Amino acid sequence: MPFRARLRRDWPLLAMVLPGALLLLVFHYVPVLGNVVAFQDYNPYIGDSPLQALLGSPFIGLENFRALFATPAFWDALRNTLSITAFQLVFFFPLPIALALILDSIMSKRVRSFVQTVVYLPHFFSWVLVVTFFVQMLGGAGLLAQELRQAGIDPPEIMTNPDTFILLVTAEVVWKDVGWGTIVFLAALSTIDPHLYEAAAADGAGRWRRLWHVTLPGLRPVIVLLLILRLGDALSVGFEQFLLQREAVGRQAAEVLDTFVYYHAITTGDYGFGAAAGLFKAAVGLVLILLANKVAHLFGERGVYARS
Repeated sequence: MPFRARLRRDWPLLAMVLPGALLLLVFHYVPVLGNVVAFQDYNPYIGDSPLQALLGSPFIGLENFRALFATPAFWDALRNTLSITAFQLVFFFPLPIALALILDSIMSKRVRSFVQTVVYLPHFFSWVLVVTFFVQMLGGAGLLAQELRQAGIDPPEIMTNPDTFILLVTAEVVWKDVGWGTIVFLAALSTIDPHLYEAAAADGAGRWRRLWHVTLPGLRPVIVLLLILRLGDALSVGFEQFLLQREAVGRQAAEVLDTFVYYHAITTGDYGFGAAAGLFKAAVGLVLILLANKVAHLFGERGVYARS
């Protein structure tokens, strides 16, 4: 079919996609050009516009990266970020899958809708509210501490203990986002052919056998895809959540790459240094996605993109 004919046929669909494509272009692709700041001694006060500042700032090559890698606080933040990512991959990533399986097994639509509403709701709370809720429940003057004192028990330090901070932030993420994470898996469960369950049951497979041989293979492509995307975002564990709790537990425990960039680049005006840290994050994420996708192909999965 000629291009003009296809354009006349599909112009309503193209018009629907256009706003999203423009947002993607303006907020994701155009800012990529700003990565040149990582190779400059960027001064935002040169000229009368940001473009003049970008063009007028001198190039300094890899000096920003040398300064970044020579900063001990950067390696502390990187270590904390990777530790939190690895911990949450083990103890958070499987939970939405398990919750989706539980919700899918509830026969009553009314009960299922009620449970879904309850577990989805925390996702829409800001991190300020989430941290405040945990402080009110687990803080030194919170509900748990008060009840333990009344029982004659000295309450443990939960909100201010750097040794258990990784457990705290993971618990906060679980409470806030585990319900929301089930949406994709529930959608994937709805695509599994019910006749497969009937055939497995006719062959004598019990509930656990049907789960292992029918449900999990049906979810596997989605699990692999989300795992690859999570690995690509391994150096981004959050900003507000850690910024709000950094002073309570100390920099050594709560400093991650996003807060490192804020305190060492944004607040100091060293934008080239911050851009170098951001570009480092993007490069590592790209490498992790490519490696994870390659491993997915070796196991016969499609991954993020198919092999050519």
